Amino acid sequence: MLALSDVHTYYGESHVLQGITLSVSPGEVVTILGRNGMGKTTLMRSIIGFTPPRRGRVRFKGDDITRWPPYRMVERGMALVPQGRRVFASLTVRENLEVARHGQRGRWTLPRVLELFPRLGDRVQNRGNKLSGGEQQMLAIGRALMTDPDLLLMDEPTEGLAPLLVREVGRVIAELKREGLSILLVEQNLPLALSVADGVHILSRGQIVHSSRPAELMANEEVKSRFLGVA
Repeated sequence: MLALSDVHTYYGESHVLQGITLSVSPGEVVTILGRNGMGKTTLMRSIIGFTPPRRGRVRFKGDDITRWPPYRMVERGMALVPQGRRVFASLTVRENLEVARHGQRGRWTLPRVLELFPRLGDRVQNRGNKLSGGEQQMLAIGRALMTDPDLLLMDEPTEGLAPLLVREVGRVIAELKREGLSILLVEQNLPLALSVADGVHILSRGQIVHSSRPAELMANEEVKSRFLGVA
């Protein structure tokens, strides 16, 4: 579904990503872990096309998309749930969802998104700036789904959320996984990340320093302590 090969991304002369190689198979959830400032959001920006790599290749469903603009990525079947939610504050819940609709037909419709997120159904006429942080996160996920993606990029979806809403996001990710959606997940919440992932990579200073299955990482106290600050 997605394959990165020796990706190097810069901000000016600052060398942020330094040779990232990873892949996401169809129907797989791959989680990226790491402390703040290690390049996780830059990785997402490099994939979706906001900050294209200066070197290396990004392939999506067989196409080399390294230099594609973001709108072409979405047309091809990629969607982003950005860090910080970034819903349209002046639009209602319904308008936020409908503006993202990709064509007239698709697996994800307004009723289906509202079924996945019942709380949004209760607030369908509320503007984005009148929603709680958790509701905005649900809306950001629902908006991405309305583009009918094959691959969902999720950047810190539980950031700033109360424990109850963290569990709700985890439920949604698990349900999307059961439906066969491929997901690349950047996440700080280690228990949630490991509960839904098929594979885990740890990013440190722009490089992948550890790759394993979730159970292997959970048992590796040295790696968790060194790179994640988890005792």
